Formats: sequence, structure tokens, C-alpha cells
Amino acid sequence: MPSDAGRRALTGFLFGTTGCLITLSPVGRISGAHINPIVSIAFFLKKKMSALHTLGFILSQMAGAALGAIPLLLWGQQGASIGYGNTVPPVGGLVTAFAGETITSFLLIAGIFFFVGHKRLKHFTPYLMPVLYCIMVCAEGQLSGTSTNPARSFGPAIVSRNWSGYWLYWAAPLLGTLLALSLFEMPILWKWKIEIPTLYHP
Repeated sequence: MPSDAGRRALTGFLFGTTGCLITLSPVGRISGAHINPIVSIAFFLKKKMSALHTLGFILSQMAGAALGAIPLLLWGQQGASIGYGNTVPPVGGLVTAFAGETITSFLLIAGIFFFVGHKRLKHFTPYLMPVLYCIMVCAEGQLSGTSTNPARSFGPAIVSRNWSGYWLYWAAPLLGTLLALSLFEMPILWKWKIEIPTLYHP
């Protein structure tokens, strides 16, 4: 595909589709398919999960990311040339990368809560991901890599041994999460009720 924007859009769509399929899978139905620490933290802050369960989810997500990154070594020199998919802020672009991760993480959590908190929309929550990531990666991918997920950045950082700016992929998504939670404290959205901490609603 000759267009950089087109490649980013396709990458985002495939990434979101993977998340969608995981949510719809038997494993996703059992676990709630958080996949992402900030999703678990968001549910925790909404008092839908205990601290112990939240910690367990986060540790599992980080462990899964580490194990899932090991096959990246099979890419050899080709994988090394692109940092094994590592998300690293561009030189001189720390502020814009932080802003980009904050905004996209805000959109992720706000989108999830908007769907799961709505009686009619909650059944379609998994199908939000391909569209949302297609748009976000296309628009923001050049700034930070559109991680929106500390675990997603953790795995490639281990394999590539490049931890440059990794703190950003915790700090910015957490800020975006807090902003999204603040949005749902507004009176206009009080009717959005999140019943259980899962992305799958049959």
C-alpha cells in the first residue's frame, strides 16, 4: 500500500479487529477481555472491580505481553530494523507524543464506557474497536505509535531492550483515563450505568 496513512489505517483496523475477536472468543467472554491495564483501572475507579482483582488483571496483562513478545525475535534482522514493534516517542516529539497518547486513551475509555453503559449499545462494544483504532492509528500513529496500552508497549520494550520514553505509555494513558472518567461524572451522562466490568455483553 503506497499511502502511509492508508497503511496506518489498515494496521489500526487489524489491531482493533484482533481485540474484537478476543472479546468475542470464549476466553474473552470469561475474562471480560480487558487486555489493557487502563481498562481494568477504569473499571476499578468506577468501583466495579476490587483492588485485588484489578492487580491480578494488570499482572496477567503484563505477563501476557511479555510472553507474546518472545515470537517477535523470530523476525530476526527485519524485526530489529523496526524495533520489534516498539512504541518510542520520536526525537524532539515528547510533548506531542504525550498529548497523542492522552487523547487516544481518552477516546478509548470514553468509547468503551459510552457503549457498555448504554442498554442498547453495550452488545456492540467489541465492534467499536476496529473502527476506533483504524481512525486513531491513522491520525495519531506518527506521534506516539498509538499504544493506548502500557502492556502493549511493555512486550516489545523487553524484546528490543529499548525503554526510551516507556514511562509515557503509562502516564499519558492514565491521564486520558482520568479525563474520560471525569466526562462520565457530568450530569448529561449520569444515565450511563456500567453494571459489570466486561466488554462482552451477550
